[in-house]
Amino acid sequence: MKIALTLYLLNFFTVLISGTPAEIRQWSIFEHSFNARFSGNPFLDVSLKAQFKHENKTVLIDGFYDGNNTFTIRFMPDIQGEWTYTTTSNLKALDGKTGSFTCIAPETGIHGPVSVRDTFDFGYADGTPFYPVGTTCYQWIFQGEPEITIRTLSGTKFNKIRMCVFPKNYDVYINNEPSLYPFEGSKELGWDFDRFNPEYFRFLEKYISDLMKLGIEADLILFHPYDWGKWGFDKMPQDNREKYLEYLVARMASFRNIWWSLANEYEYLRIPESDWEKMFLLIKEKDPYNHLRSIHNGEHWYDVAKPYITHLSVQTTDFFHLQDWRETYRKPVIIDECVYEGDVPTDWGNLTAEEMTSRFWQVYCRGGYCTHGETYIDQDNVLWWSKGGVLHGKSQDRIGFLYEIMKERPNQGVYPFHNIWNKEMYLIKPNEYYLHYFGNTQQKIARFYLPQEFRFRIEVIDTWNMTIDQVEGTFSGTTEIKMPGRPWMAVRIQRIN
Repeated sequence: MKIALTLYLLNFFTVLISGTPAEIRQWSIFEHSFNARFSGNPFLDVSLKAQFKHENKTVLIDGFYDGNNTFTIRFMPDIQGEWTYTTTSNLKALDGKTGSFTCIAPETGIHGPVSVRDTFDFGYADGTPFYPVGTTCYQWIFQGEPEITIRTLSGTKFNKIRMCVFPKNYDVYINNEPSLYPFEGSKELGWDFDRFNPEYFRFLEKYISDLMKLGIEADLILFHPYDWGKWGFDKMPQDNREKYLEYLVARMASFRNIWWSLANEYEYLRIPESDWEKMFLLIKEKDPYNHLRSIHNGEHWYDVAKPYITHLSVQTTDFFHLQDWRETYRKPVIIDECVYEGDVPTDWGNLTAEEMTSRFWQVYCRGGYCTHGETYIDQDNVLWWSKGGVLHGKSQDRIGFLYEIMKERPNQGVYPFHNIWNKEMYLIKPNEYYLHYFGNTQQKIARFYLPQEFRFRIEVIDTWNMTIDQVEGTFSGTTEIKMPGRPWMAVRIQRIN
């Protein structure tokens, strides 16, 4: 393990820094490390900060201890041009260190971190729209075979992955020991929550970097209740939880593909609401890049109206109220858990591939986004949802097909149609674009009421067979077209004049 990890990290840090470069690509990572001796606990007793400056802009970041008498600062430059930095520390050997670099244009295809765009959607820093099509692999790094998972992801269109920092213990599907542990100590003798294991976080960062190369956002779940007394990471005191968040943000905020998810099924952790708020505000204060922030529910919602929550991360199979949630909270909505494709005995993990695909379409055409998961029984209990590995299902290709359709819509002005019966599922940009989804109905005729003054082309989309057939002719006003009379169909209507 240690030899493999050393090779991983050698590759990783070569990608990041190659020494101390004079030029850094926009939205990549500048890193510099300092060697210094100290007394006491370096995680608690040594403070290291750095102030980065570009013209009138100043960014303050926290450094972190990375083991072996090494202290590190990391920074993601978001503006091209000359940057300088100066460190401050209560340790003389780290105080007053200075340096500079030039931020140059990003690599082709790099668009920067993702943030909220136009109230209900997402976009990269350079203005490119981001349409999330996510998947779920809670412990693919420390309790799975991460290289296999990376290979699998590289063959899909998934661009977001929900994943945990801490190991997970859940029924027969994931109860093995992780390859590393996040703190010094042991399960038998107890953990020292005041001393992190840098090797654990370096291993995590290696695969966050691999995701970044694939263009996949890491929706990082910071706490979860699925420990059940095995390790006790869910029982940390609040002071330690906050120190952990500070350390994590200092190490990882400079990765452009990070999203912060405070918890999975947060209420089962039984942490007071006031402590959750402290942790949200701490991340908001410490993260200079303002990465996306959410919290995932079990049965009861957190107060998602809070201004520090950037978007809704919802567990539900009730999509009828999605438009209402958009309008009530004025934030993007991601149904991050809509039940999983698979065949396990429990109802949260035995959807057909057809139904998983349909739920993606339902959520999207109601104005939100959806997240996939797969839970097919495996003789080695390597379920994608828990440990990653390979995908056995059939929905992922259909989700990728939907993603291509997402990218072809107008960039702005598209919103979900909403009537009092809540039965319509379509997106609309008036007089220009309409995307209808018909779900499990099987009509042989579809009727549309188009503006009379414009001409439109119509395409019939088979969401399961992944075909798009243009209807002959052009259309306006009240229009009827023939349909195949089978479920999982959609219709796209686009103005041509």
